[in-house]
Amino acid sequence: MADIELNVEVRDRTGTGGAREMRRRDMVPGILYGGEQAPVPIAVAQKDFRKALYTGKLLGHLITLRYGKETQPVIAKAVQFHPVTDAPLHFDLYRVGAHQRIKIEVPVRFINEDQCRAFRQGGSLEIVRHTIEITVEADHIPEDLIVDLAKRRLGDTLRISDVQLPEGVEPSITDRDFVVASIKISSAAIADAADEAHDAEVAAEEAAAEETPEDAAAAEAAGADADVAVETTEQE
Repeated sequence: MADIELNVEVRDRTGTGGAREMRRRDMVPGILYGGEQAPVPIAVAQKDFRKALYTGKLLGHLITLRYGKETQPVIAKAVQFHPVTDAPLHFDLYRVGAHQRIKIEVPVRFINEDQCRAFRQGGSLEIVRHTIEITVEADHIPEDLIVDLAKRRLGDTLRISDVQLPEGVEPSITDRDFVVASIKISSAAIADAADEAHDAEVAAEEAAAEETPEDAAAAEAAGADADVAVETTEQE
């Protein structure tokens, strides 16, 4: 069920003039559309709208619109903000049925980055899609979609098949296993690997150069003794 309820009133005036009048009354103007009914201009008290907005559960969630004794399940599709004050200026609500399947974008959340060895090796996460459009029942919209990074490796490509989709949730794109993110090998990681390989090669050369004739003779003798032991065993 919806966690948020908005008490609205129907606006008599539309257009810029009507919207300004609502704002002077400390109301946020909006529009209700969708379904088989005509769009209806509405407004919500500024304090109530802000309270609902700052819960983080307004946009992209099922909410209950109340007008007098009538109620209607809706989805908040968009909110426009003032470019300077960030005050809400206008909102769009979309009519839905509680169990109606709808298409909606949901944010992607990446977890367990601290358990992923690739990042300790200098890898970096390149996100291709911060949100994914899904098809889901209106009263079962997930908060987010989870991608677990714990066992990922450098160079891995994370696709929609790697996303933990809740039951009843399907991606709206079904014709391909599209990319969500990838773990890139950074230039720093490549440079570090090259440095390590170079250091190992130098160490090996220095060890070989420091080998004395006595060491070489001893190694050769040890090899000869091993050959004799093998031959003796074969004869037995």
